[in-house]
Amino acid sequence: MSPASRARVLLITGSPGVGKTTVIRKVAASLAGRRLGGFYTKEIRAGRERRGFRLVTFDGREWVMAHADIRGPHRLGKYGVDVAAVEAAASALMPGRAELYLLDEIGRMECLSPGFVAAVRQLLDSPATVVATVALHGDGLIAEVKQRADGEIWTVTRANRDDLPGRVVAWVQRA
Repeated sequence: MSPASRARVLLITGSPGVGKTTVIRKVAASLAGRRLGGFYTKEIRAGRERRGFRLVTFDGREWVMAHADIRGPHRLGKYGVDVAAVEAAASALMPGRAELYLLDEIGRMECLSPGFVAAVRQLLDSPATVVATVALHGDGLIAEVKQRADGEIWTVTRANRDDLPGRVVAWVQRA
């Protein structure tokens, strides 16, 4: 990629549970002095059982995005998805409010929210630098973001997940 066409969107993908969220959180910790926008997901557990997911913005707001106890029309697997919570968290993606946007994740649950999909498209169409995790498989927005000419895709594996946060920080510093 030539300097004139340098990527400003870095997508991190990989199998579920391989460490995508951990990479994003370590990158955020390494860049703590910068104005960060976006959010990460956090598992909700009861003992050893995963019961759901919480969205946490880098300015400290939190919402329960999905939970086994949520009833309603929006479900993925055993989880009910609170689309309104995803839409509220999408406010952390407004272009111009941060130096760097970290987004965990562009996945099937999040894409149930039309507001989230619109916010991601708006952010990616802005001049902002974005690092986002994205589901390994999927259509719609998931497939769309992987086709962007201004992006790079890196895959997290068990072999590279410990080194990846440092590589991502170096990429951000060059971007």
